[in-house]
Amino acid sequence: MYGGDEVSAIVVDLGSHTCKAGYAGEDAPKAVFPSVVGAVDGVEAMDVDADSAKNNSNSEDSKTNESDKEKGKRKLYVGSQALNYRRDHMEILSPIKDGIVSDWDLVDNIWEHAFRGCLMIDPKEHPMLLAEPPLNTQQQREKAAELMFEKYKVPALFMAKNPVLTSFATGRATSLVVDCGGGSTTISPVHEGYVLQKAVVSAPIGGEFLTDCLLKSLESKGIKIRPRYSFKRKEVRPGEFQVEDVGVPDTTESYKLFCQRMIVGDIKDSICRVPDTPYDDKSYANIPTTSYELPDGQTLEIGADRFKIPDVMFNPSIVQTIPGMEKYGDMIPTVRGLPHMVMESINKCDVDIRRELYSSILLAGGTSSMQQLKERLEKDLIEVLCSPSLFCARLLTFLDFENGSSSALFRSFQESPHSARVKVLASGNTTERRFSVWIGGSILASLGSFQQMWFSKSEYEEHGASYIQRKCP
Repeated sequence: MYGGDEVSAIVVDLGSHTCKAGYAGEDAPKAVFPSVVGAVDGVEAMDVDADSAKNNSNSEDSKTNESDKEKGKRKLYVGSQALNYRRDHMEILSPIKDGIVSDWDLVDNIWEHAFRGCLMIDPKEHPMLLAEPPLNTQQQREKAAELMFEKYKVPALFMAKNPVLTSFATGRATSLVVDCGGGSTTISPVHEGYVLQKAVVSAPIGGEFLTDCLLKSLESKGIKIRPRYSFKRKEVRPGEFQVEDVGVPDTTESYKLFCQRMIVGDIKDSICRVPDTPYDDKSYANIPTTSYELPDGQTLEIGADRFKIPDVMFNPSIVQTIPGMEKYGDMIPTVRGLPHMVMESINKCDVDIRRELYSSILLAGGTSSMQQLKERLEKDLIEVLCSPSLFCARLLTFLDFENGSSSALFRSFQESPHSARVKVLASGNTTERRFSVWIGGSILASLGSFQQMWFSKSEYEEHGASYIQRKCP
């Protein structure tokens, strides 16, 4: 057992889009940066270093805020400032695939940057609370524990499921957590502080997928999204600028896409809004446009796309109408909309807790901050649950009981979703929605009653990494 609470625990939430890290007991994470890594291979890395030294001699980025390590023959760059500086032949790599870590070398570099580059701490002096996806495998958990104890020498560790931490952040022990993240959307029922694994439902439509949809839609209309490194703005007369292209032939496609996604992601966050009713081209053909100024000075007028792109979450088949997204044609028919995912997850749970789950649907994740998402989800769920066809189907199911008493029939019908009170809950504060997992971890790790729950270094040395399954169920 770990009994030391004289120093603050560190809470780390490594998501598919951003990494959040900070001290337990605080309101928000101190470090927030992209959870991707820039990689330059072999001899090219030496050339890039020479150029960097020449061009960036006075840059703080090249000295302190850049986390770069030579691993074999590649050099890695982590953190917002390091990634914002374009380097020849630099590829952008993500350590997370389908919500699960696929490259621990990259994760190691991200953690290193969070601890030493951002928080400026020595990990062996602080217990660590790591947030993890609900469907994380035993092998992944053991690998994380091994890395934390063997490399970072942490005194204690705890791993908690993302949905549980989101529930704690809102003061609830039972809820249905709808986590709209960067890489996917995951629906997880939490009952008395534990995730009901068998009822977790996931879809590959997250914030980055919506960003790609918007990018392709804009490109199909002839709008060119120019990354910041690809042009220079020169003032020809007061208030008037001329844009000149900059030749950067050795820029990789992955870095170009990374930079374009940052711009289009801001467009999405600034002006996109979930429509009140299902999107169709006729209804939104004459919708008023909204302006957005791109970094190169050109002004976009965006109309129907403001509503069409967010509606992909509710009706994934819309993707098939977006030019350039044809490669997802085979995947889309198998993906369900958000209201149906919520119902599917709840229907996999015990009938006794379904009503409570319907009345405690929590929205979390960066994408959940999109305007009107809460209202539309609540409206669609009420419409589906109260539809006559569903009502009749459920009534026939209940009437089909063999030798069932009238009281059993009445009780079953009362517990059906038709009688449930649907309530979708979301913090009015965008920051709280975006960081709900981290905030839940901050609250949990600072509780006095939690201190006996830590998986200590001595327990790791005695029992091994597999003991994490027992200490962190």
